[in-house]
Amino acid sequence: MPLYKTITVNTSTKVFIWKIEESFEWLSKDVALTPHCQNRVDGMKSDLHRRGFMSVRHLLAAAGYTDHDLYYDANGKPHLRDDKHISITHSYIFSAIIISDIEVGIDIEKQRLKIMNIAHKFTPIEEYRTLANDDAIMRKLTMVWGAKESLYKSFATPGVSFLQHIYVEDFRLDALQTTANVSFNDTTEIYSVWFLEFEEFTCAYALISETE
Repeated sequence: MPLYKTITVNTSTKVFIWKIEESFEWLSKDVALTPHCQNRVDGMKSDLHRRGFMSVRHLLAAAGYTDHDLYYDANGKPHLRDDKHISITHSYIFSAIIISDIEVGIDIEKQRLKIMNIAHKFTPIEEYRTLANDDAIMRKLTMVWGAKESLYKSFATPGVSFLQHIYVEDFRLDALQTTANVSFNDTTEIYSVWFLEFEEFTCAYALISETE
């Protein structure tokens, strides 16, 4: 299928989302991978992961790039050769990228009740215990996890802890946006975060707040 959704965040930032319904063979047709990425996809045992990986190459094409415009640093963080910033995610049947002139991060998560069992590992209890029902708790926890994952990808520094170093400002479920920060090794970065919910999935994307 074509793009599932395109979001213009601002004049220099766009989000592209793909719903993965095609076969790996279809997604691979006419896509030239770098040797690094070919080795990566060849080593994937899961067909879903392979399809997710290739769907990202179609998202790159929708944004005007090819796999050869993409490279990864020593921490595994993706970069574009024209110095634009990029972040990549895929989860089950959805993949997404965000491209911007400034530092960004993106994450997609499937909404699952079992996130309640691990919430204490990534967010303080008081941030979700006041919600009315399990569905609301699950939705908010998924948003918080996605926000922290987005910041983690953007900050991309070994040793950062979701619980100890990444803080998401409390927000109302219907607001679908918040602020968050990473504080690690005497460095603090502040981000604006937005959320999008669709087909029992949550997408979170973050833009670093520019300071003078």
